[in-house]
Amino acid sequence: METQLAGALRERGQRVTPQRLVIARVMQQLDRHATAEMVFGEVSSQMPGVSLPTVYATLDLLEELGLVHRVATEGGTVVFDPRTDNHHHLVCRACGAITDIDAPVQPDAVLTAARDAGFAPDHAQVTVRGLCRNCAPS
Repeated sequence: METQLAGALRERGQRVTPQRLVIARVMQQLDRHATAEMVFGEVSSQMPGVSLPTVYATLDLLEELGLVHRVATEGGTVVFDPRTDNHHHLVCRACGAITDIDAPVQPDAVLTAARDAGFAPDHAQVTVRGLCRNCAPS
């Protein structure tokens, strides 16, 4: 992810900073859905002095560049997903756990309807909300 980030930043005429590279590295190392605060905790241990606003701004930049995806959870908490291939999510409404799910869902109809409504979609994903195995009644 660091190499992709550096190339994309140079292509756009933006600076390749150590902070941006460390944040990208941490997202890749975590290899799971993570909040900005979780990323900040890891980044702080590797590069003290990095601010939480810098982490938020860099995660937004990574999303803009297509290197992470934003996933909305229950309660409005935002997590960032380093997995950018076409996949979907299960979100537990009790504990907030997010799980990737690979299922053959064709987003073409949704994307076409979005375009017909005058929207310029980047991608589509299915989010299934309910209770995870640990929270569901037995």
